[in-house]
Amino acid sequence: MAALSLIALARLMEGKLMQGRPEEIINSYAFDTRDISPGALFFALKGARDGHEFISEALKKGAKGACVSREVRGLPSEFGLILVDDTLKAMQLLAARILKNHSTKVVGITGSLGKTSTKEFAARILSTRFNVLKSPGNYNNQIGLPISILSLNESSEIAVLEMGMSQAGEIKRLTEIAPPDVAVITGIAPVHLEFFKSLEDIAQAKKEILDGARPGATAILNGDDPLLRKIGETYSKGPIIYFGSEENCRIRAVDIKFQGLNGTYFRLIYDQEEAEIKVPFFNESLVYNFLAACAVAFSFDLKLKEIQPAFSDLPTIEHRGQLLKLKDEIFIYDDSYNSNPVALNRVLESLGQIKAARKIAVLGDMLELGPQESYFHREAGKKVVQTGWDLIITVGLRAREIAAGALDNGLSKAKIWSFLQTDEAADFIISLIQPGDFVLIKGSHALTLSRIVEFLKKELEA
Repeated sequence: MAALSLIALARLMEGKLMQGRPEEIINSYAFDTRDISPGALFFALKGARDGHEFISEALKKGAKGACVSREVRGLPSEFGLILVDDTLKAMQLLAARILKNHSTKVVGITGSLGKTSTKEFAARILSTRFNVLKSPGNYNNQIGLPISILSLNESSEIAVLEMGMSQAGEIKRLTEIAPPDVAVITGIAPVHLEFFKSLEDIAQAKKEILDGARPGATAILNGDDPLLRKIGETYSKGPIIYFGSEENCRIRAVDIKFQGLNGTYFRLIYDQEEAEIKVPFFNESLVYNFLAACAVAFSFDLKLKEIQPAFSDLPTIEHRGQLLKLKDEIFIYDDSYNSNPVALNRVLESLGQIKAARKIAVLGDMLELGPQESYFHREAGKKVVQTGWDLIITVGLRAREIAAGALDNGLSKAKIWSFLQTDEAADFIISLIQPGDFVLIKGSHALTLSRIVEFLKKELEA
Protein backbone atom coordinates (compact mmCIF):
# COMPACT_ATOMS: atom_id res chain seq x y z
CA MET A 1 0.00 0.00 0.00
CA ALA A 2 1.04 3.61 -0.56
CA ALA A 3 1.78 4.66 3.05
CA LEU A 4 1.62 8.46 3.31
CA SER A 5 0.89 11.06 5.94
CA LEU A 6 -2.41 12.92 6.01
CA ILE A 7 -0.71 16.17 5.06
CA ALA A 8 1.12 14.54 2.14
CA LEU A 9 -2.16 13.03 0.91
CA ALA A 10 -3.89 16.39 1.17
CA ARG A 11 -1.21 17.97 -1.01
CA LEU A 12 -1.29 15.19 -3.59
CA MET A 13 -5.09 15.47 -3.84
CA GLU A 14 -4.97 19.28 -3.88
CA GLY A 15 -7.19 19.32 -0.81
CA LYS A 16 -7.11 20.92 2.63
CA LEU A 17 -6.49 19.05 5.88
CA MET A 18 -9.35 20.26 8.06
CA GLN A 19 -8.54 18.21 11.17
CA GLY A 20 -6.37 15.37 12.38
CA ARG A 21 -2.64 15.00 13.00
CA PRO A 22 -0.73 16.03 9.85
CA GLU A 23 1.91 13.34 10.44
CA GLU A 24 -0.64 10.52 10.88
CA ILE A 25 0.29 7.71 8.47
CA ILE A 26 -2.38 6.20 6.24
CA ASN A 27 -1.60 2.67 5.07
CA SER A 28 -4.66 1.63 3.06
CA TYR A 29 -7.57 3.10 1.13
CA ALA A 30 -11.24 2.21 0.68
CA PHE A 31 -14.50 3.59 -0.68
CA ASP A 32 -16.64 0.83 0.86
CA THR A 33 -16.83 0.47 4.64
CA ARG A 34 -16.85 -3.32 4.19
CA ASP A 35 -13.26 -3.04 2.98
CA ILE A 36 -11.99 -0.81 5.79
CA SER A 37 -8.90 -1.99 7.65
CA PRO A 38 -7.19 -0.24 10.59
CA GLY A 39 -5.23 2.78 9.43
CA ALA A 40 -7.27 3.36 6.28
CA LEU A 41 -8.38 6.52 4.52
CA PHE A 42 -12.05 6.38 3.56
CA PHE A 43 -13.21 8.12 0.38
CA ALA A 44 -16.74 9.47 0.86
CA LEU A 45 -17.94 9.05 -2.70
CA LYS A 46 -21.32 10.23 -3.87
CA GLY A 47 -23.30 7.67 -5.83
CA ALA A 48 -26.58 5.90 -5.26
CA ARG A 49 -25.79 6.56 -1.60
CA ASP A 50 -23.72 9.38 -0.14
CA GLY A 51 -20.48 8.08 1.35
CA HIS A 52 -20.46 10.93 3.87
CA GLU A 53 -23.23 9.09 5.72
CA PHE A 54 -20.87 6.19 6.42
CA ILE A 55 -17.87 8.04 7.86
CA SER A 56 -18.81 7.16 11.45
CA GLU A 57 -18.94 3.49 10.47
CA ALA A 58 -15.52 3.79 8.81
CA LEU A 59 -14.19 5.31 12.05
CA LYS A 60 -15.56 2.38 14.08
CA LYS A 61 -13.77 -0.06 11.77
CA GLY A 62 -10.42 1.63 12.32
CA ALA A 63 -10.14 4.28 9.61
CA LYS A 64 -7.75 7.10 10.51
CA GLY A 65 -9.33 9.65 8.21
CA ALA A 66 -11.67 10.43 5.34
CA CYS A 67 -11.60 12.37 2.11
CA VAL A 68 -14.74 14.52 2.01
CA SER A 69 -16.35 17.17 -0.18
CA ARG A 70 -18.38 18.87 2.54
CA GLU A 71 -18.13 19.67 6.22
CA VAL A 72 -18.70 16.75 8.59
CA ARG A 73 -19.33 17.35 12.29
CA GLY A 74 -19.22 15.20 15.40
CA LEU A 75 -15.98 13.33 14.73
CA PRO A 76 -13.00 13.07 17.11
CA SER A 77 -10.44 15.83 16.57
CA GLU A 78 -7.69 13.27 15.86
CA PHE A 79 -9.71 11.75 12.98
CA GLY A 80 -8.31 13.19 9.77
CA LEU A 81 -10.57 15.02 7.33
CA ILE A 82 -9.24 16.08 3.92
CA LEU A 83 -11.61 18.48 2.16
CA VAL A 84 -11.66 18.41 -1.66
CA ASP A 85 -14.03 19.65 -4.34
CA ASP A 86 -14.84 16.17 -5.67
CA THR A 87 -13.88 13.00 -3.78
CA LEU A 88 -13.83 10.76 -6.87
CA LYS A 89 -11.59 13.14 -8.81
CA ALA A 90 -9.35 13.45 -5.75
CA MET A 91 -9.01 9.66 -5.55
CA GLN A 92 -8.18 9.49 -9.25
CA LEU A 93 -5.63 12.29 -8.95
CA LEU A 94 -3.98 10.59 -5.99
CA ALA A 95 -3.77 7.28 -7.84
CA ALA A 96 -2.31 8.93 -10.95
CA ARG A 97 0.36 10.77 -8.96
CA ILE A 98 1.32 7.75 -6.87
CA LEU A 99 1.65 5.62 -10.01
CA LYS A 100 3.72 8.32 -11.71
CA ASN A 101 6.16 8.20 -8.80
CA HIS A 102 6.58 4.43 -9.09
CA SER A 103 8.67 2.56 -11.65
CA THR A 104 5.82 0.03 -11.95
CA LYS A 105 4.94 -0.95 -15.51
CA VAL A 106 1.25 -0.93 -16.39
CA VAL A 107 -0.54 -3.61 -18.39
CA GLY A 108 -3.97 -2.27 -19.38
CA ILE A 109 -6.54 -4.80 -20.59
CA THR A 110 -9.79 -4.02 -22.36
CA GLY A 111 -12.08 -5.66 -24.91
CA SER A 112 -15.66 -6.78 -25.32
CA LEU A 113 -15.06 -10.17 -23.71
CA GLY A 114 -12.61 -11.97 -21.47
CA LYS A 115 -11.00 -9.00 -19.73
CA THR A 116 -11.05 -10.50 -16.26
CA SER A 117 -9.84 -13.95 -17.34
CA THR A 118 -7.05 -12.39 -19.39
CA LYS A 119 -6.04 -10.24 -16.42
CA GLU A 120 -5.96 -13.23 -14.08
CA PHE A 121 -4.01 -15.41 -16.53
CA ALA A 122 -1.53 -12.62 -17.32
CA ALA A 123 -0.92 -11.89 -13.65
CA ARG A 124 -0.30 -15.57 -12.92
CA ILE A 125 2.09 -16.05 -15.84
CA LEU A 126 4.00 -12.81 -15.18
CA SER A 127 4.41 -13.79 -11.54
CA THR A 128 6.87 -16.50 -12.62
CA ARG A 129 9.45 -13.69 -12.71
CA PHE A 130 7.92 -10.43 -11.47
CA ASN A 131 6.15 -9.06 -8.42
CA VAL A 132 2.70 -8.38 -9.83
CA LEU A 133 -0.20 -6.24 -8.64
CA LYS A 134 -3.57 -6.98 -10.25
CA SER A 135 -6.89 -5.23 -9.94
CA PRO A 136 -9.22 -7.34 -7.78
CA GLY A 137 -12.37 -8.88 -9.25
CA ASN A 138 -13.76 -6.65 -11.95
CA TYR A 139 -12.45 -3.36 -10.53
CA ASN A 140 -12.25 -1.87 -14.01
CA ASN A 141 -14.03 1.49 -13.85
CA GLN A 142 -13.29 5.01 -12.67
CA ILE A 143 -13.64 3.92 -9.04
CA GLY A 144 -12.17 0.41 -9.16
CA LEU A 145 -9.06 1.24 -11.17
CA PRO A 146 -7.72 4.04 -8.92
CA ILE A 147 -8.46 2.10 -5.73
CA SER A 148 -6.49 -0.81 -7.23
CA ILE A 149 -3.53 1.46 -7.91
CA LEU A 150 -3.59 2.69 -4.31
CA SER A 151 -2.65 -0.82 -3.20
CA LEU A 152 0.74 -0.49 -4.91
CA ASN A 153 3.80 -1.10 -2.79
CA GLU A 154 7.50 -0.57 -3.37
CA SER A 155 7.99 -4.12 -4.62
CA SER A 156 5.27 -3.94 -7.30
CA GLU A 157 7.05 -4.30 -10.65
CA ILE A 158 4.00 -4.72 -12.91
CA ALA A 159 0.39 -3.63 -12.40
CA VAL A 160 -2.12 -5.64 -14.46
CA LEU A 161 -5.23 -3.48 -14.67
CA GLU A 162 -8.58 -4.19 -16.29
CA MET A 163 -10.15 -1.22 -18.11
CA GLY A 164 -13.86 -1.42 -18.86
CA MET A 165 -16.35 0.88 -20.50
CA SER A 166 -19.96 1.20 -21.59
CA GLN A 167 -19.63 4.54 -23.38
CA ALA A 168 -17.04 6.38 -25.44
CA GLY A 169 -14.51 8.39 -23.44
CA GLU A 170 -14.46 6.13 -20.39
CA ILE A 171 -11.28 4.24 -21.31
CA LYS A 172 -9.62 7.55 -22.23
CA ARG A 173 -10.19 8.72 -18.65
CA LEU A 174 -8.77 5.48 -17.24
CA THR A 175 -5.60 5.85 -19.32
CA GLU A 176 -5.18 9.37 -17.98
CA ILE A 177 -4.96 7.79 -14.53
CA ALA A 178 -2.86 4.79 -15.61
CA PRO A 179 -1.29 5.12 -19.08
CA PRO A 180 -0.37 1.58 -20.18
CA ASP A 181 3.10 0.38 -21.11
CA VAL A 182 1.37 -2.68 -22.59
CA ALA A 183 -2.16 -2.25 -23.97
CA VAL A 184 -4.30 -5.33 -24.64
CA ILE A 185 -7.57 -5.50 -26.61
CA THR A 186 -9.07 -8.98 -26.32
CA GLY A 187 -11.63 -8.60 -29.12
CA ILE A 188 -14.65 -6.66 -30.34
CA ALA A 189 -18.16 -8.06 -29.89
CA PRO A 190 -21.72 -6.72 -30.02
CA VAL A 191 -21.74 -5.54 -26.41
CA HIS A 192 -23.19 -2.16 -25.39
CA LEU A 193 -24.80 -1.71 -28.82
CA GLU A 194 -27.54 0.06 -26.92
CA PHE A 195 -25.05 2.93 -26.59
CA PHE A 196 -23.19 2.57 -29.91
CA LYS A 197 -24.35 2.61 -33.51
CA SER A 198 -22.05 -0.15 -34.75
CA LEU A 199 -19.25 -2.58 -33.96
CA GLU A 200 -16.88 -0.09 -35.58
CA ASP A 201 -17.90 2.50 -32.99
CA ILE A 202 -17.27 0.01 -30.20
CA ALA A 203 -13.83 -0.70 -31.69
CA GLN A 204 -13.02 3.02 -31.71
CA ALA A 205 -14.02 3.29 -28.05
CA LYS A 206 -11.74 0.35 -27.19
CA LYS A 207 -8.96 1.96 -29.24
CA GLU A 208 -8.78 4.68 -26.58
CA ILE A 209 -6.50 2.34 -24.62
CA LEU A 210 -3.95 2.63 -27.45
CA ASP A 211 -4.43 6.36 -27.83
CA GLY A 212 -3.79 6.80 -24.10
CA ALA A 213 -0.81 4.44 -23.91
CA ARG A 214 2.68 5.69 -23.19
CA PRO A 215 5.09 6.43 -26.05
CA GLY A 216 6.74 3.15 -27.05
CA ALA A 217 3.94 1.07 -25.55
CA THR A 218 3.38 -2.43 -26.90
CA ALA A 219 -0.07 -3.10 -28.38
CA ILE A 220 -1.41 -6.64 -27.98
CA LEU A 221 -4.34 -7.31 -30.28
CA ASN A 222 -6.55 -10.23 -31.26
CA GLY A 223 -5.21 -11.06 -34.71
CA ASP A 224 -8.32 -13.05 -35.65
CA ASP A 225 -10.48 -9.93 -35.27
CA PRO A 226 -10.72 -7.92 -38.53
CA LEU A 227 -11.62 -4.72 -36.68
CA LEU A 228 -8.51 -4.98 -34.52
CA ARG A 229 -6.35 -5.75 -37.55
CA LYS A 230 -7.63 -2.51 -39.03
CA ILE A 231 -6.88 -0.61 -35.83
CA GLY A 232 -3.41 -2.15 -35.74
CA GLU A 233 -2.62 -0.65 -39.14
CA THR A 234 -2.85 2.82 -37.61
CA TYR A 235 -0.84 2.15 -34.44
CA SER A 236 2.60 3.73 -34.49
CA LYS A 237 3.61 4.31 -30.86
CA GLY A 238 5.41 1.00 -30.46
CA PRO A 239 5.47 -2.69 -31.42
CA ILE A 240 2.34 -4.78 -32.03
CA ILE A 241 1.94 -8.40 -30.97
CA TYR A 242 -0.99 -10.26 -32.50
CA PHE A 243 -2.42 -13.37 -30.85
CA GLY A 244 -4.94 -15.86 -32.20
CA SER A 245 -5.04 -18.81 -34.57
CA GLU A 246 -4.14 -17.11 -37.85
CA GLU A 247 -0.78 -17.80 -39.47
CA ASN A 248 0.44 -14.21 -39.03
CA CYS A 249 -0.10 -14.14 -35.25
CA ARG A 250 3.16 -14.24 -33.28
CA ILE A 251 1.41 -15.95 -30.37
CA ARG A 252 -1.02 -18.57 -31.58
CA ALA A 253 -2.70 -21.90 -30.91
CA VAL A 254 -2.74 -24.56 -33.61
CA ASP A 255 -4.10 -28.11 -33.72
CA ILE A 256 -6.57 -27.35 -30.93
CA LYS A 257 -8.15 -30.48 -29.49
CA PHE A 258 -10.93 -30.15 -26.93
CA GLN A 259 -10.77 -33.22 -24.70
CA GLY A 260 -14.02 -32.73 -22.84
CA LEU A 261 -13.63 -32.53 -19.08
CA ASN A 262 -9.92 -33.34 -19.45
CA GLY A 263 -9.17 -29.87 -20.78
CA THR A 264 -7.73 -28.61 -24.04
CA TYR A 265 -4.57 -29.62 -25.89
CA PHE A 266 -2.85 -27.56 -28.58
CA ARG A 267 0.48 -26.52 -29.96
CA LEU A 268 1.45 -23.10 -28.66
CA ILE A 269 3.50 -21.00 -31.08
CA TYR A 270 5.36 -18.46 -28.97
CA ASP A 271 7.10 -16.40 -31.65
CA GLN A 272 10.16 -18.56 -32.46
CA GLU A 273 9.43 -21.14 -29.75
CA GLU A 274 6.72 -23.76 -29.56
CA ALA A 275 5.44 -26.50 -27.29
CA GLU A 276 2.65 -29.04 -26.97
CA ILE A 277 0.61 -27.94 -23.98
CA LYS A 278 -2.51 -28.70 -22.02
CA VAL A 279 -4.65 -26.07 -20.30
CA PRO A 280 -7.30 -26.89 -17.68
CA PHE A 281 -10.29 -25.45 -19.52
CA PHE A 282 -12.37 -26.37 -22.52
CA ASN A 283 -14.01 -23.17 -23.71
CA GLU A 284 -12.60 -21.55 -26.84
CA SER A 285 -12.95 -18.06 -25.34
CA LEU A 286 -10.58 -19.01 -22.53
CA VAL A 287 -8.03 -20.23 -25.08
CA TYR A 288 -8.02 -16.73 -26.59
CA ASN A 289 -7.68 -15.18 -23.13
CA PHE A 290 -4.76 -17.49 -22.45
CA LEU A 291 -3.05 -16.51 -25.72
CA ALA A 292 -3.46 -12.82 -24.87
CA ALA A 293 -1.84 -13.45 -21.49
CA CYS A 294 1.06 -15.27 -23.18
CA ALA A 295 1.49 -12.29 -25.49
CA VAL A 296 1.77 -10.05 -22.42
CA ALA A 297 4.50 -12.34 -21.05
CA PHE A 298 6.29 -12.22 -24.40
CA SER A 299 6.22 -8.41 -24.32
CA PHE A 300 8.23 -8.60 -21.08
CA ASP A 301 10.79 -10.97 -22.67
CA LEU A 302 9.76 -14.07 -20.75
CA LYS A 303 10.79 -17.30 -22.44
CA LEU A 304 8.36 -20.12 -23.08
CA LYS A 305 10.30 -22.50 -20.84
CA GLU A 306 10.11 -19.96 -18.05
CA ILE A 307 6.34 -19.53 -18.13
CA GLN A 308 5.28 -23.11 -18.91
CA PRO A 309 5.03 -24.21 -15.25
CA ALA A 310 2.26 -21.65 -14.76
CA PHE A 311 0.05 -23.25 -17.43
CA SER A 312 -1.08 -26.07 -15.13
CA ASP A 313 -1.84 -23.63 -12.33
CA LEU A 314 -4.02 -21.03 -14.04
CA PRO A 315 -6.69 -19.57 -11.76
CA THR A 316 -10.35 -20.41 -12.08
CA ILE A 317 -12.60 -17.39 -11.71
CA GLU A 318 -15.91 -17.61 -9.92
CA HIS A 319 -18.90 -17.45 -12.29
CA ARG A 320 -16.61 -17.04 -15.33
CA GLY A 321 -16.14 -20.50 -16.78
CA GLN A 322 -15.92 -22.46 -13.55
CA LEU A 323 -16.57 -26.21 -13.67
CA LEU A 324 -18.39 -27.61 -10.64
CA LYS A 325 -18.82 -31.32 -9.95
CA LEU A 326 -21.91 -32.14 -7.90
CA LYS A 327 -23.32 -35.46 -6.75
CA ASP A 328 -24.30 -38.26 -9.14
CA GLU A 329 -21.73 -37.11 -11.74
CA ILE A 330 -23.70 -33.92 -12.41
CA PHE A 331 -21.50 -31.12 -13.76
CA ILE A 332 -22.31 -27.41 -13.79
CA TYR A 333 -20.41 -25.04 -16.07
CA ASP A 334 -20.85 -21.75 -14.25
CA ASP A 335 -20.45 -18.91 -16.76
CA SER A 336 -23.18 -16.86 -15.13
CA TYR A 337 -21.32 -13.59 -14.67
CA ASN A 338 -22.13 -12.16 -18.09
CA SER A 339 -23.05 -12.96 -21.67
CA ASN A 340 -22.85 -11.58 -25.19
CA PRO A 341 -23.48 -13.16 -28.61
CA VAL A 342 -19.83 -13.95 -29.44
CA ALA A 343 -18.99 -15.42 -26.02
CA LEU A 344 -22.22 -17.44 -25.97
CA ASN A 345 -21.58 -18.89 -29.43
CA ARG A 346 -18.08 -19.96 -28.42
CA VAL A 347 -19.17 -21.64 -25.22
CA LEU A 348 -22.06 -23.45 -26.93
CA GLU A 349 -19.67 -24.77 -29.60
CA SER A 350 -16.92 -25.76 -27.19
CA LEU A 351 -19.11 -27.41 -24.56
CA GLY A 352 -21.40 -28.98 -27.14
CA GLN A 353 -18.61 -31.51 -27.74
CA ILE A 354 -18.75 -32.81 -24.17
CA LYS A 355 -20.22 -36.26 -23.66
CA ALA A 356 -22.91 -36.43 -20.99
CA ALA A 357 -26.22 -38.13 -20.29
CA ARG A 358 -27.91 -34.88 -21.30
CA LYS A 359 -26.55 -31.43 -22.08
CA ILE A 360 -28.77 -28.68 -20.68
CA ALA A 361 -28.31 -25.01 -21.62
CA VAL A 362 -29.68 -22.52 -19.07
CA LEU A 363 -29.49 -19.18 -20.85
CA GLY A 364 -30.50 -15.72 -19.67
CA ASP A 365 -31.06 -12.38 -21.35
CA MET A 366 -28.14 -10.72 -23.13
CA LEU A 367 -28.48 -7.03 -22.30
CA GLU A 368 -27.49 -3.76 -23.99
CA LEU A 369 -27.68 -5.19 -27.53
CA GLY A 370 -29.76 -2.33 -28.93
CA PRO A 371 -32.17 -2.66 -31.86
CA GLN A 372 -30.79 -6.06 -32.92
CA GLU A 373 -31.38 -7.76 -29.58
CA SER A 374 -34.17 -9.99 -30.94
CA TYR A 375 -31.96 -11.14 -33.83
CA PHE A 376 -29.00 -11.97 -31.57
CA HIS A 377 -31.18 -13.96 -29.17
CA ARG A 378 -32.84 -15.94 -31.97
CA GLU A 379 -29.44 -16.72 -33.47
CA ALA A 380 -28.34 -18.03 -30.09
CA GLY A 381 -31.33 -20.40 -30.10
CA LYS A 382 -30.30 -21.60 -33.52
CA LYS A 383 -26.74 -22.19 -32.26
CA VAL A 384 -28.06 -24.27 -29.35
CA VAL A 385 -29.61 -26.69 -31.83
CA GLN A 386 -26.63 -26.71 -34.19
CA THR A 387 -24.19 -27.55 -31.40
CA GLY A 388 -26.13 -30.52 -30.07
CA TRP A 389 -27.66 -29.40 -26.77
CA ASP A 390 -30.49 -31.63 -25.58
CA LEU A 391 -32.59 -29.29 -23.46
CA ILE A 392 -32.87 -25.52 -23.14
CA ILE A 393 -34.15 -23.37 -20.27
CA THR A 394 -34.34 -19.61 -20.77
CA VAL A 395 -34.55 -16.93 -18.10
CA GLY A 396 -35.82 -13.42 -18.76
CA LEU A 397 -38.08 -11.69 -21.26
CA ARG A 398 -35.49 -11.28 -24.02
CA ALA A 399 -34.28 -14.86 -23.64
CA ARG A 400 -37.68 -16.10 -24.82
CA GLU A 401 -36.34 -15.25 -28.27
CA ILE A 402 -33.59 -17.84 -27.67
CA ALA A 403 -36.33 -20.40 -27.04
CA ALA A 404 -38.12 -19.27 -30.21
CA GLY A 405 -34.92 -19.60 -32.22
CA ALA A 406 -34.36 -23.13 -30.93
CA LEU A 407 -37.94 -24.11 -31.70
CA ASP A 408 -37.71 -22.66 -35.23
CA ASN A 409 -34.59 -24.74 -35.86
CA GLY A 410 -35.97 -28.11 -34.88
CA LEU A 411 -35.73 -28.52 -31.12
CA SER A 412 -38.91 -30.09 -29.79
CA LYS A 413 -41.20 -27.85 -27.75
CA ALA A 414 -41.15 -30.57 -25.07
CA LYS A 415 -37.42 -29.83 -24.57
CA ILE A 416 -37.76 -26.05 -24.13
CA TRP A 417 -38.85 -24.15 -21.01
CA SER A 418 -38.92 -20.39 -20.38
CA PHE A 419 -39.11 -18.45 -17.13
CA LEU A 420 -39.12 -14.75 -16.33
CA GLN A 421 -37.57 -15.07 -12.87
CA THR A 422 -34.34 -16.71 -11.77
CA ASP A 423 -35.86 -18.34 -8.69
CA GLU A 424 -38.64 -19.96 -10.74
CA ALA A 425 -36.05 -21.40 -13.10
CA ALA A 426 -33.98 -22.74 -10.20
CA ASP A 427 -36.96 -24.57 -8.70
CA PHE A 428 -37.72 -26.16 -12.06
CA ILE A 429 -34.13 -27.17 -12.81
CA ILE A 430 -33.77 -29.06 -9.53
CA SER A 431 -36.82 -31.12 -10.49
CA LEU A 432 -35.51 -31.73 -14.01
CA ILE A 433 -31.88 -32.57 -13.43
CA GLN A 434 -30.74 -36.21 -13.51
CA PRO A 435 -27.51 -38.13 -12.79
CA GLY A 436 -24.87 -37.58 -15.46
CA ASP A 437 -26.30 -34.28 -16.73
CA PHE A 438 -24.06 -31.44 -17.87
CA VAL A 439 -25.54 -27.99 -17.29
CA LEU A 440 -24.33 -24.71 -18.80
CA ILE A 441 -25.52 -21.57 -17.00
CA LYS A 442 -24.88 -18.25 -18.77
CA GLY A 443 -26.57 -14.84 -18.92
CA SER A 444 -26.03 -11.13 -18.38
CA HIS A 445 -25.04 -10.12 -14.87
CA ALA A 446 -28.32 -8.36 -14.09
CA LEU A 447 -30.17 -11.70 -14.43
CA THR A 448 -28.29 -12.99 -11.34
CA LEU A 449 -28.12 -16.52 -12.73
CA SER A 450 -25.39 -17.13 -10.17
CA ARG A 451 -28.27 -17.67 -7.73
CA ILE A 452 -29.22 -20.77 -9.73
CA VAL A 453 -25.65 -22.00 -9.40
CA GLU A 454 -25.62 -21.47 -5.64
CA PHE A 455 -29.01 -23.17 -5.29
CA LEU A 456 -27.87 -26.22 -7.24
CA LYS A 457 -24.64 -26.42 -5.27
CA LYS A 458 -26.59 -26.43 -2.03
CA GLU A 459 -29.18 -28.98 -3.17
CA LEU A 460 -26.77 -31.28 -5.00
CA GLU A 461 -23.69 -31.03 -2.84
CA ALA A 462 -21.32 -33.90 -3.57
